[in-house]
Amino acid sequence: MAKTPVLLDRWGNPVNRSRLAKENVATTLGSVRSPITGYPADGLNPVRLASILREADAGDPVRYLELAETIEERDLHYLGVLGTRRRSVSQLDITVEAASDDPEDVKKAEMVRDWLRRDELAEELFHMLDCIGKGYSFTRIVWDTSEGQWRPERLEWQDPRWFRFNRNDLSTPLMLGDHGEELPLEPFRFIFAAVQAKSGIALRSGLARAAAWAWMFKAFTQRDWAIFTQTYGQPLRLGRFGPGASEEDKATLFRAVANIAGDCAAIIPESMQIDFVETKSVGATADLYKQRADWLDQQISKAVLGQTATTDAVTGGLGSGKEHRQVQEDIERADAKAMSGILNRDLIRPWIVLEYGPQQRYPRLRIARPEAEDLQAMATALAALIPLGMRVSQKKTRDRFGFDEPENDDDILGLPRPARPATAPAADPSDRNPPIKRFSGEIKGGQPLPGPETALQAEEASAALPASADPAALLAERLATEAAPAVAGMLETVETMLAAATSLGEFREMLIAGFPELDASGLARVMANAMFAAHAGGRAAVEEESGE
Repeated sequence: MAKTPVLLDRWGNPVNRSRLAKENVATTLGSVRSPITGYPADGLNPVRLASILREADAGDPVRYLELAETIEERDLHYLGVLGTRRRSVSQLDITVEAASDDPEDVKKAEMVRDWLRRDELAEELFHMLDCIGKGYSFTRIVWDTSEGQWRPERLEWQDPRWFRFNRNDLSTPLMLGDHGEELPLEPFRFIFAAVQAKSGIALRSGLARAAAWAWMFKAFTQRDWAIFTQTYGQPLRLGRFGPGASEEDKATLFRAVANIAGDCAAIIPESMQIDFVETKSVGATADLYKQRADWLDQQISKAVLGQTATTDAVTGGLGSGKEHRQVQEDIERADAKAMSGILNRDLIRPWIVLEYGPQQRYPRLRIARPEAEDLQAMATALAALIPLGMRVSQKKTRDRFGFDEPENDDDILGLPRPARPATAPAADPSDRNPPIKRFSGEIKGGQPLPGPETALQAEEASAALPASADPAALLAERLATEAAPAVAGMLETVETMLAAATSLGEFREMLIAGFPELDASGLARVMANAMFAAHAGGRAAVEEESGE
């Protein structure tokens, strides 16, 4: 009996199927996985911030992670731009590509597609993208084995404070055990996402690390702004008492001015004077604080979204809204590709391995915004290539344009049908003067050469020709007349390509691609008849000369 191969995760740890079927990660107040968090941002100053970041560098990220959480709560701008970046990816379309056209590979891909139709997936993906701010995130896979199958039931965000990194390399993630010991991640249990803002270890690659400094300085500015507003933004109630006022009179006066409104109140003797000296230097007004806070917000926007036009309304020169939006789309595309690789590595492959065993190839999940197509250019190309004989699927073309399949009772759009020409009466077999079919169209505006209408007229015209008439010229004239329809059809196709092309280079490529499909059968038939007539005429001339 063949031995079942041992399954290993990406870290080389053996997979225990029985443990995977159980939920063994509990969150309790008294355990090492407590939901209660600290607030290291309270009273934050440059010295404390540097200490927090050094602790994270040494492998103790708890205070850094708590600080990152606090910044999201207290800085509305950072919360907004970070949420925009996360939601722009979590709401993108997700597709699945089968490993091949083999029915088994198609079946596996369809199984993944069916699971992706869950409404909760967008929210779960949003929580996975917590790695953008903190540098990394952990998501627990809850497996459903109720009917003997392996299927992800839900994806749960895990507090990153419950995890550590190997002290030797600071790259291999570990989980805290029930007693605080550092253990290897349980195989096929977690999705470890790391979308890094810069190269290096994950502990130093989150946006929150850079945003912490901007947030701290912005907090200082907001505090000073509040003091300035309180000092100069509220009126001072000043009560004056005379030289003979008693202490009781002074207390009564102070209560009166203090109860008017606010806290800015005072009493002084009439002989005293208080001056409020306000500096008149450039920028020493409330605008100074606003400008500093706005500038710090702009730096946060650049760090998170790569631009400022969509958040701070700062444009000009090359930094127009269109170019700024393209920068944001580039970041979105990079995040989507990174998350696609992470999900394929930590979710799709483990799922297929648990359900079907190790495979040589696996279905691929892809997160991406649909690329916009130039439908007008496509329609122009179809109008030029279809007349050349190119076969195009109606269903696929209709899907590209977003048109539904018409129903039986729908009115169908289309070109009006040309009127049918009157049917000519059938020729009488006994008629010794049958009609000869002749082209009567135009080639590039030129009229066709006249020709005989009936066989009798052809004989009469031949008898009426002068003896000096050149047979070769007559044959060329007849060839031009009969080849006119075929040449006109070919020229019409070439003119269609020329009208559709936007440049001579494009016309050249269209002509080269469409040349094999040009219908030259009519011209070839006329040329064959002409060659046969020339050959027969030549033989007749030779025999006539020999007879003489």
